Amino acid sequence: MGTEILVDMEAQITQQSPPAPIFNKPNCPVTLKFEDILYKIKIEHGGLFLKKKSKSQEKLILKGITGIVLPGEMLAMLGPSGSGKTTLLTALGGRLGGGGRLTGAITYNDKPFSTAMKRNTGFVTQDDILYPHLTVTETLVYTALLRLPKTLTKEQKAQHAEAVLTQLGLSRCRDSIIGGGLLRGISGGERKRVSIGQEMLINPSLLFLDEPTSGLDSTTAQRIVSTLWELANGGRTIVMTIHQPSSRLFYMFHKVLLLSEGSVLYFGKGSNALNYFSSVGFAPSVAMNPADFLLDLANGISTDDSEEDQTTIKQTLVCAYKDNLLESVKLEVGSGHNNQLHESIDDDKQLKRWSNTWWQQFHVLFRRGIKERKHESFSGLKIAQVLVIAILCGLLWWQSDINHIQDQVGLLFFYNGFWGFYPLFNAIFTFPQERVMLAKERSSGMYRLSSYFMALTLGDLPMELVLPTVFFTICYWMAGLKHTPGAFFSGLFVLLYSVLCTQGLGLAIGAVVMDMKSATTLGSVIMLAFLLACGFYVQHVPGFISWIKYVSVIQYSYKLSLLSQYKAGETYACGDMNCVVEDSPLIKAVGGLDGLGISVIAMAVMLVGYRLIAYIALMRIGVTKSTKLK
Repeated sequence: MGTEILVDMEAQITQQSPPAPIFNKPNCPVTLKFEDILYKIKIEHGGLFLKKKSKSQEKLILKGITGIVLPGEMLAMLGPSGSGKTTLLTALGGRLGGGGRLTGAITYNDKPFSTAMKRNTGFVTQDDILYPHLTVTETLVYTALLRLPKTLTKEQKAQHAEAVLTQLGLSRCRDSIIGGGLLRGISGGERKRVSIGQEMLINPSLLFLDEPTSGLDSTTAQRIVSTLWELANGGRTIVMTIHQPSSRLFYMFHKVLLLSEGSVLYFGKGSNALNYFSSVGFAPSVAMNPADFLLDLANGISTDDSEEDQTTIKQTLVCAYKDNLLESVKLEVGSGHNNQLHESIDDDKQLKRWSNTWWQQFHVLFRRGIKERKHESFSGLKIAQVLVIAILCGLLWWQSDINHIQDQVGLLFFYNGFWGFYPLFNAIFTFPQERVMLAKERSSGMYRLSSYFMALTLGDLPMELVLPTVFFTICYWMAGLKHTPGAFFSGLFVLLYSVLCTQGLGLAIGAVVMDMKSATTLGSVIMLAFLLACGFYVQHVPGFISWIKYVSVIQYSYKLSLLSQYKAGETYACGDMNCVVEDSPLIKAVGGLDGLGISVIAMAVMLVGYRLIAYIALMRIGVTKSTKLK
């Protein structure tokens, strides 16, 4: 369904003239200022059970950082690992979470972070968080449909995606899948440009990038930074962290911020960096990459034969910055240009929180989810697994009848147990795998959690119900269960009902635990407890532990399966006489052939309750509140 719409959009686009670069200039230029930024986190001492009575210590991550970035400028933040680059970047981007305490002032055109500013800010994470089975075009079109305002038509949003795709040089790989892991797709540089393109769709005035050249070769890194340089020249304000750029890249940065252990060693034009450090007594002894020289200094390594230790060198450079540059930086911040946000987006009260309606978000997420997850749900391995087990069950229970009631009850219990574990473990992995994507897209304000959750839940229904239907159809008629339409369809309904309940349990466990190994272990323990307590293995369960069966999905689905096959008064051969079905010990162990309404209601409560737990658990992730300065 989603593919046809995308094809129609692409056809309409290609019939027109090639799109012009519509993002030469941002909606409104933004001046970013940050003054005396400090960030502290608390460090608890002791383990889980041995907590020290002394107060927890505070660790200073950022130590009074001041700077300004004007429209048309590209600021590169350099420093060794652990210097605070990413922390500062996320703070400036309004995405700093955690329990730390941030102080100082961060302003955007002399105003605090707001909904209007969030709409004009792009943030590219270090890791490219993309769906592997979508093509480049599909990735950008789906993002455009979600992020661009509802005032634009679907065709106009697709044209925006096409323009970005062309501007970033992705036309050659437009129909290639993203790939990832063991799935072959586009190159690392192309993947990075797709990530940048997703943010460029909103035509941001301010663009943040965390290590955009990480893991790329020098030529690809050069292309990425050249693209960013062109975007900056178009009037955007660009801030990035970068670990170890080449000399060619270094001289493309308009400004450089050098950090060491949270302190500033240099802030200013990149072309002036070497002259400044030479003026304070730290000059390279040989011709070398300026970035390498700056990183050596940030690590406390001097190129001369000085016997000073690393800590002394760092302290010397921090003091030199405060004595020589800090005052001029503060003057620049105080006299910085004060561009004003456009009137139409300046008033938060006139802005709605979401760019699109709930139904529009649901519709796009539903189509995208089906297209992405169908590859996993209908993989050849899973289909083969289900078919083999279904045929094996049919052969083992070949044409059994009611006189072999123990065998038939064993089959009913087996396939209820199998379809308890199978959808449970499929669902357990859903949210842990989706967590990073959900956090990224929700922090950008792309959609409501409710629209995402409903799209995922309903989108998985056809994929989750097809395989158990095929399994039941094959196994039912081969095993010779009751040959009536009523018995067949009621048994199928019970199985699918059970699958939905156990899927909900898996979603809840995955959402609460959010760790695949821990969630798998917990799911195994819970499902095994449900299996053991439902009355098939142990018919005389002690009273103090018999409560487990009342919360067991398998207990109720197993009982409903028995009710679909057997009616009170039916007889079967037991030795030389006939016995009624309800007197069978296997039937008595689950309370006989009554309690239909209670079982259906109990499973309905589980069907809704487990998903409600999963939804509530998801509310704690994905939305990064605007950074509050204290």
